[in-house]
Amino acid sequence: MEEFGTDTPRDDIYSKSVRAGKRTYFFDVKSTRSNELYLTITESKRRFNQQTGKFFYEKHKLFLYREDFDKFKEALTETFAAIGELQGEIIPREELPPLPAENKSTDSAADGIDKQIDTDSADGEDTDTTDD
Repeated sequence: MEEFGTDTPRDDIYSKSVRAGKRTYFFDVKSTRSNELYLTITESKRRFNQQTGKFFYEKHKLFLYREDFDKFKEALTETFAAIGELQGEIIPREELPPLPAENKSTDSAADGIDKQIDTDSADGEDTDTTDD
């Protein structure tokens, strides 16, 4: 996509995606018409429409402009520190010990921790069908 009156493309400048269970987060750096950089954070979640019988993607987008980067970074850092103080060290899912098969429950609130999710499926989507 090109900007009106210029030959400068307006594609993403930088993009990073993070898969988190059934959600995917996209961090995209873009530029305004005056070449100011901004960040969009998009949460995308695959949903099923009962009426049409088809899947669709529910998306939520946050726009963060340069003048707010420092405030946002500070608030995010403080929030993660508060979570650490309140909950203790966060252990990555990959480092958690496996639970015995007989103790696994499909109705558990902690089901996401002990459920194996196939992120390498043919269509590139998670095969876990539980709701978050």
